[in-house]
Amino acid sequence: MKDIVKGGLYQHYKGMNYIVHDTVRHSETLEELVYYECLYENDLGKLWVRPKEMFLETVIIDGVETPRFKYIGDQKGNSRL
Repeated sequence: MKDIVKGGLYQHYKGMNYIVHDTVRHSETLEELVYYECLYENDLGKLWVRPKEMFLETVIIDGVETPRFKYIGDQKGNSRL
């Protein structure tokens, strides 16, 4: 079930935190997108979408494979950290 994105708090591999609100579909292509909100000041806006496939992919940092976004807890503050 690696392809399921549940709502909650996620940490990006660069260290910033986000809340995933839902998954949605592109109206023309039907591609699945993750709808999320950044939890830090950002001049570009707080609400974002990213292709689900990209949200779930891993990246290589200093030779170590790591998830792009790691689930760390629900929105109520219950954390895996």
